[in-house]
This record gives sequence, C-alpha cells and structure tokens, in this order.
Amino acid sequence: MTQRVELAAVIDRLAVDALITEYAVAVDDGDWTAYRQLFAPDGRADYRSAGGIEGGADAITAWLSETMRMFPMRQHLITNRKLEFGTLEQDVDDVARVQADYVNPMRFARPAEAAAGSAAGGEPATAPDFVCGGRYAFTLVRTHSGWRLRQVVVTEKWRQMADRPQAAASEA
Repeated sequence: MTQRVELAAVIDRLAVDALITEYAVAVDDGDWTAYRQLFAPDGRADYRSAGGIEGGADAITAWLSETMRMFPMRQHLITNRKLEFGTLEQDVDDVARVQADYVNPMRFARPAEAAAGSAAGGEPATAPDFVCGGRYAFTLVRTHSGWRLRQVVVTEKWRQMADRPQAAASEA
C-alpha cells in the first residue's frame, strides 16, 4: 500500500467514527434534523429488538422524535467499535460496516417535564429509570456528501429497570 492509500484509509476511519458519534449525539440531544441528515436517501433503521419500529429514515426520524419525548435524560455510550470496509476504490458507493456495543441510561419524563416537553428548569438531575445495552450494526455508504448511514440495526441484549420509590409510583 502506498502512503496515499494508507492516508485515505485513515481519513475514512476518522470520518466513519465521527458519523457514529454524531448519531449518538443527535439522538441524545433530540436533534432530529441532524439525525435525518446522517442517513443516505435510501437509509433504513430497525429498532424492533428494543421495542421500536423498522423503516425508512423519514419514518424512523418521526417515530424517534415522538418517542424520545418520554425520556428527557438519555445518554448513548457507543463503544468497542469494529470497523470493516468493502472495496475502497470509488468516489461513491464504497461500503463500511461497523459493529459497536452501546449502553444507554434514560430517565422517564416527570409530569412537569412531560407538559413542558423538556427537563424542568432548576430541578437537579436524578438517576436514570432504566439502563439498556446491546449492539448496533451500522452499514455506511460513501456518497457525494461523505459517509452516510444506509442501515442501522439495534439488537438490545439487556435492560435493567431502577426501583421506583412507592411515592413516585403512586403519583404516576
């Protein structure tokens, strides 16, 4: 391999890693415009193993924007990224596959937060109501706009619910 080819491979690895990080940040921040822009025009996602839906990027974006209102506190941690490239010799249509584990703590909206659509101002953060973990399978494609998600498949492997105090449970 020439130095030019090796440098291009490093640049691609950094770009793919940045896209996966942007995915987590967009979901955690509820930036659904940014989330949708991460996908190729034919992009799809499958969240069924975590209780969600499967579909095209537009349908998934709409579903997430509604569903994630229940969780004003969420934090994706995407780790152990295993990256494989297909043939890297084209300007477009090259493919990359990323397998990555995730841990995702989330907290349900409290009544005041649900009405406001976000965390109540001035209230201290509380521990998550549950934490889940599993594995992502990302398929990316090189486009004229850079690397984009063609497919995201979530495989939830575990979920741990926090014990809720009786008073909080009776308020619900």
